[in-house]
Amino acid sequence: MGSVYSSLIHLINKYVESKLKNKIKRFAAIKEIISTNTVSCQEDLLQLLDERGFQLTQATLSRDLKQMKVAKTPDVSGEYIYKLPNELKSSEEHNIYLANSLTTIDFSGNNVVLHTRSGYASSLAYEIDERIPSVIIGTVAGEDTIIGVIKEGLTKKEVFDALASFIPTLKGRQQ
Repeated sequence: MGSVYSSLIHLINKYVESKLKNKIKRFAAIKEIISTNTVSCQEDLLQLLDERGFQLTQATLSRDLKQMKVAKTPDVSGEYIYKLPNELKSSEEHNIYLANSLTTIDFSGNNVVLHTRSGYASSLAYEIDERIPSVIIGTVAGEDTIIGVIKEGLTKKEVFDALASFIPTLKGRQQ
């Protein structure tokens, strides 16, 4: 019986190691593509990855981009393109990016709904998850909408103030 378990554990370890190596190679390919190409949508990025031998779903790519902290930012022509975290030139540029992303904010029960410009929701949701997890305990993002679950017992003002701490356009606005 012990040798069967040992064989099974060995096979599982090999499988996990193979998956991890593939993910590392995929991340390296994503970094190379974004660094050397102007990529404005996931469909284009999926095609470029496919050309390099990586077949993956849009959902997997979306998770990869979030894990890699890839942001979609406007270039000089106003087109939104993917950038790696080290390509964001400064915290001031990043604050401008955040300031330009949010269009409206509404509350319903213990949820906050944030509307963004098209393509900004995912990166703003990531910022919320990273910066204020004690206020908004989780987010779900679409193309231009974020739903955040507010921690029990917090007021709308506390949530608004927490968001305003890193979204410059909220400072001075009343909620």
